[in-house]
Amino acid sequence: MCCNRLECFEHRFQLPNYKITQLLNPMSRFAEPMSRLIDELKKLPGVGAKSAQRLAFHILRSSDEDAEALAAAVRDVKANLRLCSVCNNITDVDPCVYCTSPTRNQRLVCVVEEPTNIAAIEKTKHFNGVFHVLHGAISPLHGIGPEQLRIGNLVSRVESGDVEEVILATNPTVEGEATAVYLSQQLKRAGVKVTRIAMGIPVGSDIEYTDEITMLKAMEGRRDM
Repeated sequence: MCCNRLECFEHRFQLPNYKITQLLNPMSRFAEPMSRLIDELKKLPGVGAKSAQRLAFHILRSSDEDAEALAAAVRDVKANLRLCSVCNNITDVDPCVYCTSPTRNQRLVCVVEEPTNIAAIEKTKHFNGVFHVLHGAISPLHGIGPEQLRIGNLVSRVESGDVEEVILATNPTVEGEATAVYLSQQLKRAGVKVTRIAMGIPVGSDIEYTDEITMLKAMEGRRDM
């Protein structure tokens, strides 16, 4: 007679020990390389356990060429991308294409929180200045102060006298507003014009469903017609 459940299970089905372990421990049901890949994919923002598994099996089913191309692209990003020494944008050349472009207004600087914000502004096709990326926003609750942001070289750009206007395009959040107020105080000391992007009612929306904060910002940002 078997002395415990595990021995009974093994005796009845005659399964190798490693398979029994996989059945009893759902966290070990994948081979070690697959588990390691899933664990790494779960570290990506917005990717949970199920999504990581789907991605991992997609990579497994891909051709060797596709898998190697993905790995090479990741290595290439880490090896060749850096921050622009002027504006802190992510680039493969230093200074970046914005800071060296002869067709852009180098005296008009738009300040954004993250490099991804640049694409949203570029989509308008109406901004012809350059950018400055802070890589975050002031957030005391998360231990992020002005010292953790890339503000120093922004102040240096302004104090050099080569900038006429700074547009503060930080996000319309508590952190973004706090960052904009701090920057405005710091930059105005250098005598430069500081402006804030307008915030208000989205185009195509209905005023009836607008919250009070958005409506207040819309009224404050009104203009002549």
